Amino acid sequence: MAHRDGRPALSQAASKPLLPSMQPETHMTDDLETRRRRASYRAHHRGTKEMDVLVGHYADARLPGYSGDEIARFERFMSIPDPSLQQWIFSGEGFDGIEFEDLVHDIRAFHGLTAEAS
Repeated sequence: MAHRDGRPALSQAASKPLLPSMQPETHMTDDLETRRRRASYRAHHRGTKEMDVLVGHYADARLPGYSGDEIARFERFMSIPDPSLQQWIFSGEGFDGIEFEDLVHDIRAFHGLTAEAS
């Protein structure tokens, strides 16, 4: 059954195979820039204002120079709950020996929170 203007009905259109150019993307790749933007957004929307500012400003400054592996590590870092990150960044304790030790040190230094700065 067709519409009055001759267009095929939805059931008829769905029965026709899609041309290759009409098929949806089957393999979407996350390019580096998209991952940077997503990580930056997550850094600015942590859940607490303090962490939004600390991690967000750090991300703005550092993410543009990060490689794919560094972005992956930052993404893993972003999955840590705010209370843990806040303790590590403000107190400078409790993160020795973890995967993100140098990242926490860099964030602290970036914001002038290192022992040398006091």
